[in-house]
Parts: sequence; C-alpha cells; structure tokens
Amino acid sequence: MKLGTRGSRLAQWQAEWVRSRLSARGVNAEIVLIETRGDAEIDRPLHELEGKGFFTKEIEDALLARRIDVAVHSLKDLPTQLPAGLALAVVPERHDAREALVGGIRLADLPVGARVGTSSLRRVTQVRYLRPDLQVVPLRGNVPTRVRKVENGDGCDAALLALAGLERLSLADRATPVDPLEVMPAPGQGALGLEVRSDDRATQAALLPLGDAASAQAVAAERALLAALGGGCQAPVAAWVAERRLFGRVTASDGAVQHTASAKIDPQRPEAAGEAVARLLEADGAASLLAR
Repeated sequence: MKLGTRGSRLAQWQAEWVRSRLSARGVNAEIVLIETRGDAEIDRPLHELEGKGFFTKEIEDALLARRIDVAVHSLKDLPTQLPAGLALAVVPERHDAREALVGGIRLADLPVGARVGTSSLRRVTQVRYLRPDLQVVPLRGNVPTRVRKVENGDGCDAALLALAGLERLSLADRATPVDPLEVMPAPGQGALGLEVRSDDRATQAALLPLGDAASAQAVAAERALLAALGGGCQAPVAAWVAERRLFGRVTASDGAVQHTASAKIDPQRPEAAGEAVARLLEADGAASLLAR
C-alpha cells in the first residue's frame, strides 16, 4: 500500500503514524512524498491565494492516477467537497484540537503592539477581535521553522499554532494551550483524514480498524458547518466540539464583529448540528462577513 503525503516534518510524522498502525496489523505500506502548491508558494498568506486545496490537490491527483492508494491529510486542510471518485475512508482518533501560543502565556498578557505571527485568516480575525492593539504579521513555513522564528524574534514576538502539530513534533514545551472559546480552532483541527478511491474496497477495509467513531462524529459536525456556510479551508470559520456540543464562530476580517453559536450533536446525524449552527450564525449576519 502506498501512502501519499506532503514533505513537511509534521506531514511525514503523520504518514509514519499511519504506516506503523498498518504494519502492526500485517499491512505493508510505503510513504510517497508529494509537493503541493501550498508548500511551493510560501511568499504570501494562504488566504491570498486563489482556489482551494492548497495542501491536498496534488496528493488527490496522485490518488486518482493510482500512483498512491491512500492520501494522508491534516483534515483541516481537506476541502469539504471531495473530487468525484474519492472518499474519506476513516478519521483516526483525534489529537488535541486546541490552539497554542508560542512566545507567551496568554494573548491578554502580550505587550501593546506585540507582533503575532500567523497566515491563517481565522486566527488573524480572532486576534484582531480580542486584541486590536496587536500587530498581526504573516508567518509561513513548517512548524519548527515558525517556532524558531518566534524564539529568534525574526519578524514576530509570538505566534498561534495548532497544539496537535507541536505535540507530534515534541515542541509542545515551547507553547501554552489557548482556551478554545477564546481562539477557536479550525474545523477538523488535530484530526487526520485518510482519503481513498471510492471503488477501492480492499484499501478501505484495511484502513477501517484505524478509525475512531467519536472523532469522526465531531469532525463531521465541524465540516458540515464549514460546508453549510460555503467557506473554504482558509475562510475565517472556526469550530469546537465539547461534551457533544458544536460551537461555531465567524469573525469579521477587521475583528470588529464576531458571531458565535452552538447546537447539540446527535451521534446518529452529526452533520445536522453543523447545519443548525450555520443557520444560527447566518441569522446573526455571518454570511455578510464571509462575503467580504
């Protein structure tokens, strides 16, 4: 079995995790590295690039061309609408979905005018809402590079990153977890998505033991929220699941307005919670914020 993934250290860690789990079940697999557009175009923030699937399209192309059998994605990078012929086979047990602050303990404690690095529009808008006095500056690169830039004061004093990525690369001691109702994560953050060809029953069966029902339910609700709002992976849409309740958030690009709503998740139909939260947010005016 061939596992396709990006070439970053984090992506390779994730693919190796999948490979080792398959190996433990007697399935031999090899990792195939694939460069994506998002990896190649690092000179500007992702939300300024046109299109979708910056970190997934080339891997999906390889999957459709049968050069690989499984695409290993960070689920937050995977668009909610998959190409014809592809399917999300399983979602393994999710890692911690929270954000983490590198270079500080809390956003509230950062000095006035401090530079906070991120290239995620979702993070940009929430930081502007919480601390309009801070400078939000572009920060691209793989996880270790971004951590190093903060520690060296290279263009920024602090940065927001996904806690899951830091922990997977043994860098969590460089950061402090952030309250998810303060800075809400991206839909699917902390989870992996294993994508396959829809007609490849053998591969789907081999991956099935790696799936986790609770994680799949949570991310299904979050991704349904994103889909219902018509937002792409780079839209300022945030989501968080706690105690079978979905929280969703949309923040204006200048941070002036923020809408948050929630709904209970039905384990039998988790997507309904995403659709319900989307309707609540739209009733508050979230659609106009996304249209801007």
